[in-house]
Amino acid sequence: MAASLRRAFVPFIAVLAIWVVAGTAVAYADSHNVAVGNEIRDIIEGGQTTVGIDDADQRLIQVFTYYAERDYKPLWVRDNGPKSKARDLLTILKTSYEDGLDPQDYEVAEISERIDGRTPRQLAELDLLLTRAFIDYGRDLSTGQVEPDKLGGPIHITPIGPGPLTLLDGAEQADDIPEYVDTRIAPQSANYARLKQALAVYRQIAERGGWPRMPDGPVLKPGMADARIPVLARYLAVTGDLRPELAQSAGADGTYDDTLVAAVKRFQERHGLAVDGVIGAATLEQINVPVDRRIHQMVLNLERRRWMPEDLGSFYVFVNLADQYLKVVDGEQTVHDAPLVVGKPYHQSPVFSDNMTYIVFNPYWNVPYSIAVNEYLPKLRANPGALQSQNIRVLTGKGAVNPYAINWSAYSRRKFPFRLRQDPGPKNALGRIKFMFPNPYNVYIHDTPAKSLFSRATRTFSHGCMRVQDPVKLADILLGHDDPHWTPERVKAEFARGDNRVVRLKTPIPVHVTYLTAWANKDGSINFRKDVYDRDPRLTAALDRSQIAMQ
Repeated sequence: MAASLRRAFVPFIAVLAIWVVAGTAVAYADSHNVAVGNEIRDIIEGGQTTVGIDDADQRLIQVFTYYAERDYKPLWVRDNGPKSKARDLLTILKTSYEDGLDPQDYEVAEISERIDGRTPRQLAELDLLLTRAFIDYGRDLSTGQVEPDKLGGPIHITPIGPGPLTLLDGAEQADDIPEYVDTRIAPQSANYARLKQALAVYRQIAERGGWPRMPDGPVLKPGMADARIPVLARYLAVTGDLRPELAQSAGADGTYDDTLVAAVKRFQERHGLAVDGVIGAATLEQINVPVDRRIHQMVLNLERRRWMPEDLGSFYVFVNLADQYLKVVDGEQTVHDAPLVVGKPYHQSPVFSDNMTYIVFNPYWNVPYSIAVNEYLPKLRANPGALQSQNIRVLTGKGAVNPYAINWSAYSRRKFPFRLRQDPGPKNALGRIKFMFPNPYNVYIHDTPAKSLFSRATRTFSHGCMRVQDPVKLADILLGHDDPHWTPERVKAEFARGDNRVVRLKTPIPVHVTYLTAWANKDGSINFRKDVYDRDPRLTAALDRSQIAMQ
């Protein structure tokens, strides 16, 4: 194979060692493929290959082992030319952009140059190229292009997908490669499919020239006249918020009329904005995001969807930190949703999945050490009784102690042998209930006495835990699903009793905490959210590095 190809060459001795370890394979029966098989052997043993290298050379070793174990029998070609599955795979790779992937990552140009080759050497090179491309593509499509736990933020998920040898064995056995890819490799969730379809829609919008930019101007309120109204109407028609048959008449007299207001409210809802029909700075900013940026947002979130478990469960809690919302899903139906308050940008809530195993009514709040020493210790130095109004007690291993009996100036952030605990009650920071899914990050979902924060469009105010609006309704649904004896009346009575009580669930409930800045709903509406944790640029950089590493 030509030395100019971009993949790293492999020393002969390393390949020979792999071949010896693999053992002597039984010669394959298809004698028509002997010439190509011999060329594949020569390429590998000669140390010239386009298979490539990844971390610790694991992929390289697996590919060579795969060929050695089958006595270098080609997978994609015969001695007289490519199999139909080779051409099918090339078509799949060329259209990988439909999943937000880059066809250039999969040697499309080089494969295309060799797809009509007929000499044994050309066919051997083609087979190796297709094998390498299929492994890369299968991995990227099934579990993503980057490892999420290496992105630098609190992202604690490890995607699990088919390994290289599993992918290749499946390809060898498959009579229909497109069907194999669609049903065994590609994500099967409806959410992924809807976002993929939305990406195609927005690419069509881009091909038609995108949407107009709305000029700056005064805050636009319903009923006002404004020279920008025709631009607004065109914009809303392109995005689908204004029905085509209304596009000509809406705002025809230059007035921000009811038809346009309704369309703007749909737009605001899709973008997580205050749904008031008023076009202020926040709404105008989202209107003027170019279509190319929206396309890129969808590409990033298809990648995030690929990280997620294939099976979320039949009944589960789904949290989207970027949306600052929670929903409970039963089968394919969302049976409850509620706004959340999530972690501050410098106390980001983590991404992970775990199981809810118990619920605590009228909980105590054990003040985290960081909050105790950073926020409460200075107050105690100034006034030892500062926390009594909040029903926060000072505890040692022997029990509660009088805060006035302690010389607080003698203690510091590094020397603080006390535990602070808030009693149950209306002032408790956790409210009246907490929903526990034990995890290494010490985060959970809970009630809050600070109800006013739920009215804000951006709700990043916590230290990492997730505060939920209407926790009584959430408790009704979760406990009622777990045990029919937990009626809404019984739940309310438990709250009213005021006693601290732990209720263990009979069946653990999966909880998936995610971070999605773009998704599509069942009704076809395409949603975008502000990147409150600034994670999109980091993912973009990681994808760029991944693509460079593959070259």
